[in-house]
Amino acid sequence: MKTLVKSLLCLILIVLTSCEDVINVDVPTAPERLVIEASLDWQKGTAGNNQIIKLSTSTPYFNTTINNNVTGASVSVTNLNSNQVFNFIDQDNGQYTVSNFVPIIGDAYELEVIYNGETYIANEVMISVPEITNIEQSLDGGFDDEALDVTIFWNDPEDEENYYFIKFIEEGDLFPILEDESDEFSNGNQMDEFFEKENDDDGNEEAFAPGDVVDISLYGISEGHYNYIQLLIEQYDSAGDPFSSTPAEIKGNCINPANPDRYAFGYFRLAEFDTINYTFE
Repeated sequence: MKTLVKSLLCLILIVLTSCEDVINVDVPTAPERLVIEASLDWQKGTAGNNQIIKLSTSTPYFNTTINNNVTGASVSVTNLNSNQVFNFIDQDNGQYTVSNFVPIIGDAYELEVIYNGETYIANEVMISVPEITNIEQSLDGGFDDEALDVTIFWNDPEDEENYYFIKFIEEGDLFPILEDESDEFSNGNQMDEFFEKENDDDGNEEAFAPGDVVDISLYGISEGHYNYIQLLIEQYDSAGDPFSSTPAEIKGNCINPANPDRYAFGYFRLAEFDTINYTFE
C-alpha cells in the first residue's frame, strides 16, 4: 500500500513539474488594413451638423501598444442628390470632423477617403427612425422574474421594410449592449425591445436596482447595415462558446475600386436616432 501511495505521489509530481514548460504559439497575422468608423448619426430634434469620422489601421490582436490612429488622410462626404460636398477636417488624432453637415432623410450620400495613395468609397442613404413612444420597467418582461428590466416601445411605419439598431448602456459601464431588429413579422405594428441584467459574480455584473440610470438609443438603419451589425453582434455574443462557429472576417461597405482586395474594415452609416435616459424606480 505504501508503495502504491509513493508511486501516485511521484506521478503527481511529474505531472505538476511538466506543466511549467512554456509553449510558444505562432499567432497568424493579416496584412494591415484601413479601418473606417463613419457613423453619421442624427439625433431627433437636433441639427445634426456636427459629425465625426474616425480612421485607424488594423493591428495584431495581442498588440496593445501601437498607436494606430490615421492622420493625413482626405475625407469627404457628398450628397448625391444635391452634389453638396462636406470636407472633414483632420484633427491629428485619427478623428476627422465637420460642423456644417446637412442630414436629409432619404438622400443618398457617398463617402470618399484617400489615404496612402489609395481611394476608398462607400455609399448609403440617410434612414429615418420612429420616436420612442413609451418606456416601462417591470419584473416580468425579461428572463428572470426577480430581476428588474426596462422596455422601450415604438410604432413601426406601414408599407415599408424597416430595420433597427438598439443600443443600451448603463451609466458607469464601458461598453453598451447592442441589439438588432427588423419589422419582418411586425410591419405597421407597435414594436418593443427589453433590456435586463442578471447577477453574475464571475463577470462582476449586478442586476438593476432602483436609482440605476440607463441610456437607450433607437436607430433607423439600412438593410445592408442591419445584415452587417447582425453578424457582428452574433460573433460578439458567441465569444468563448466552444460550440459556436469560427469567427470570420466581416466585410462592410467601404470598397477600394482600384484594388478590390484592399477594401477597408468598417461601415459607412447614416441614421436618424431617438434616445431616452431612464432612471429605475
